[in-house]
Amino acid sequence: MTLVEIVWRRAAHRKTRTSAPPRPRRAAAFAAQSAPFPLLLASGVMLSPAALAQAPATERDTAADATAQVAPAPAGAGGGSLPAVVVTGSRAERDAKEVPATIDTITSKQIEERQITDIREAAELVPNVSVERRSNRMSLAGSATDGRAGNAGFNIRGLDGNRVLMLVDGIRAPRNYSFGGASRDNVDFGLIDRVEIIKGPSSALYGSDGIGGVVQFFTRDPATYLKGGKTFGGEAGVGYEGDSNARRAGATLAGQAGPTLQWLLSGSFARAHALETGGDNFSASPLRTAADPERGRDQALLGKLVWTPNAWQTHTFTGEYVEKKTDLDLLSQYGAVSRGITTSSARGATDNGRQRLSWQGRFDLGASWADTVRTTLAYQRFRSEEQYDNTRVGVPGQVRDTLDHENTLQANVQFEKTLRGGALAHKLAWGLDAMRIGADNLQTGVTPPAGETFPLKRFPDTTETSYGVFVQDEIIGNGWSVIPGLRWDHYSIRADQAGFSGTATSKSGSALSPRLGATLDLSRDWTLYGQYATGFRTPGADQLNRFFENPIGFYRTVPNPKLKPEKAQHVEIGIKGRGEQWSLGAAVFHGRYRNFILDNQVVAGTGRPGDPLVYQAINLGRATISGFEIAGEWRLARDASGGQWSLPAAFGMARGKDQDTGAPINTIQPARLNLGVRYGQPAWSVRLDATHRVAKKASQVDDTLAPTASQFLPPSSTTLDLSGQWRLWRDGSGREWRLTAAVHNLTNRKYWRWSDVQGLASNLSTIDAWSQPGRSVSVSLVGRF
Repeated sequence: MTLVEIVWRRAAHRKTRTSAPPRPRRAAAFAAQSAPFPLLLASGVMLSPAALAQAPATERDTAADATAQVAPAPAGAGGGSLPAVVVTGSRAERDAKEVPATIDTITSKQIEERQITDIREAAELVPNVSVERRSNRMSLAGSATDGRAGNAGFNIRGLDGNRVLMLVDGIRAPRNYSFGGASRDNVDFGLIDRVEIIKGPSSALYGSDGIGGVVQFFTRDPATYLKGGKTFGGEAGVGYEGDSNARRAGATLAGQAGPTLQWLLSGSFARAHALETGGDNFSASPLRTAADPERGRDQALLGKLVWTPNAWQTHTFTGEYVEKKTDLDLLSQYGAVSRGITTSSARGATDNGRQRLSWQGRFDLGASWADTVRTTLAYQRFRSEEQYDNTRVGVPGQVRDTLDHENTLQANVQFEKTLRGGALAHKLAWGLDAMRIGADNLQTGVTPPAGETFPLKRFPDTTETSYGVFVQDEIIGNGWSVIPGLRWDHYSIRADQAGFSGTATSKSGSALSPRLGATLDLSRDWTLYGQYATGFRTPGADQLNRFFENPIGFYRTVPNPKLKPEKAQHVEIGIKGRGEQWSLGAAVFHGRYRNFILDNQVVAGTGRPGDPLVYQAINLGRATISGFEIAGEWRLARDASGGQWSLPAAFGMARGKDQDTGAPINTIQPARLNLGVRYGQPAWSVRLDATHRVAKKASQVDDTLAPTASQFLPPSSTTLDLSGQWRLWRDGSGREWRLTAAVHNLTNRKYWRWSDVQGLASNLSTIDAWSQPGRSVSVSLVGRF
C-alpha cells in the first residue's frame, strides 16, 4: 500500500530560494476531463507500445532514489549525520525531519550491529514501543497469558494487537486471531533491509487499523548489492544466540541480467530452543519455572525481479515465503489436576506460514494531471495451525487442532503531482486502495469440551472488503509546510452462518479520516512540527462473532452484533534537530479514543449452574493516552587515530485512563530509559548499552480486570549489554568479513517486563516462569562480496 515516488523535495526548494533564486515556474493546470479508472490506466500505460514510445521522460532525483534504498542509520546506530529518508509517514520518500510525526528507523547496519533477529529485539531500541513475549505454556483451554502466540505483536504508546498496522513492502501483514497460536511475528529479519515505525493514528494514509501506529518492514533490494557498476554481489552469514540456543544461517545473491533487469534471491534458516527464563525449577510438574522444552524451526525465502524497460517506468515482482514452527514438551502440565482429573503428559505445536506474491509499478509520466503513478497488486496467504494433545489418568486423552487462514488480495494506485507557482509549491497525492480479506477458523480433535462436537468454528467464515479514496496536499513555503489530508473508507464484514454454532453477524459502514500536519524551520538545524490525526479500526472477525461454550465450567463467549469500530483523535507536538555531530528529537502527545474494544469481558452471569458467566467483546466508552518521549545522539569529534565516541539515549513514558471509570489502562508500559556509549574505529567498534525499566505501580493498574487477586507488579530493573564488531578482512573491491559479538544482561539480573506478566496474580508461585533470560552470548559472522 505504501506506494511512493521521489518528486521535487522541499530541501531543494529552499536551496533554490536562497541568494536571489529564480521564481519557480508555474505548473500547467490539471486537465478538465476526469482520468480513466486508475488500475486500467496503469495497466494500459505498462502494456501499450504506443505509450512506451510517446510518454515523456521526467527529471528524477537519482541521488535521493539511491538514498531511499538504504536509509542512513538513526541516532544510536553509530552512523553518520546524513538525514534518514523515510516512506511510511507520508507515502512518499522524505527526509525524516520533514515528516510532522514521530518516526523511528532501524537500518540494516543497526540490525547487524545489534544482532536483531525478531520484532521483540527491534522494539527494545525504540521509546514507547514494546512486544509481548510470554513463556510458552500452552494449555487446552487457552488464555491470554499462556504465551502460545510467541512474539504477539507491537505495543506503541499503550496500544497493541491489531491496533498497530504492520506492513511488508506496503502489503498488510496478517492480523492476530484470539483462538489458536496465530502470531504477528511473521517476518524474517534475514530478509529485512530496514524497519520504519510511525507513532499515532494513520487512517488518513492507510485506512482501518493502525490507530496506535504503523510498523513497516522493507525487504532487501538488488540495488543494495550492485553498487559501483557491479553485475553480481551478495552476502552470507551465520549466527548464534545463547538466550534460546539458536543457530542461524542465511545468504543473499543479487545480479544484473542485462541492462534492464536486476534480480535477487535471499534465504534464511534457523533452529532454536525455548527462550530461557530466570526460573530454576526444572521439574516436570506445575511448579516448573524453567521454560518448557521447545524446538523451533524458521525458514524464509525472498525473490525479486526489478525490470526497468526504460527511464520512466520500473516494475518490481516479489515472491516471499516465511514459516515458523515450534514443537513443545509441556512439562509444566505434567501432574496438573483439573476437576479431579490428572494430566500425565502434554505436548503442543504451532506452525505459522505466510506467502506473498506482489507486483509494484512506477510510471514517471510527466503528464499535466500526474507526474508519477504508482501501482500495487498483491496476493497474500497466511496459515496458522496450533496442535495440542495430552494423556490423562483414568480417562481418554484430549487432542485439539486449531487452524486459521487469512487470504488477502490488495490493489492500490497512487498519483502524485507537484505544482509550483509564486512563493508556494503544492505536492499533491491522491489515490485509491482496495482490499479483500477472507478469514476462517476450524477446530478439530478428540474428546471435545462437554456440549461441543468436533469439527467446530470459533468464529464464522468471514469476508471483509474495503476500499478507500484519499487526497493529501503538502503546501510548501519558505521554511514551512502545511499538510492537510483526507480519506474516506467503506468497509463490509460478511459472516457465513454455515458450520457456526453461534449467531453470525455481518456489519458494514464508512469512516472519514482527516489529518492536518505542519512543520516550521526554526533554524538550519531545528524544525518544529505538529499534527492532528484521526483513526478508526473495524472489529476483527473473531471479536464480532467469537463463540465458545463450556457447560461444565459454567461460562460461555458470545458474539456482539452491536460492536462498533474504534475511533481515535490524536494531537502531537514535537521538535527535531540535527547537526554535524548530534541529533535530537522530542515529542509530547495526547490521544482520545472512543468505542475502545476490550476482549473477553464479563457481561452477565454468576458462573453457577443455570447462570453461566457470559463473556463478550465490548466497547469502552472513552479513554485517553498521553505521554512524552525523547531520543538523540551526541557524536564527539574524531580523534587522531580516526576513532569516534558517541552517546545515544532515548526515554519514553505514557499514561492512560478510562474516562468513564477513572481506572488506568493496563496496556500502558512503564517508562523505559536507554543509555549507551559507543567507540568506533574504521575497522572495529565497541559499545555498552544500559536499559532501565521503571517499576509498574499499583496506581497504574486496573485490578478489576483480574478479580481473583491483585496483579503482579514487576519491580524496576537495569540491565547492561556489551557488544562489539570487527572487520576481519576487506579488499579493494568491497569484499569483507565482519564479526559481531555481544554479552546480554551482563550482570545476570532477574527481571520481568510488564507486557509479559500483565494479568498474572501477585501471589503466583511460578512467577519466575515469566522472567527474562539471564546472561547470554550472541555472535554472528557476515561476509559481503
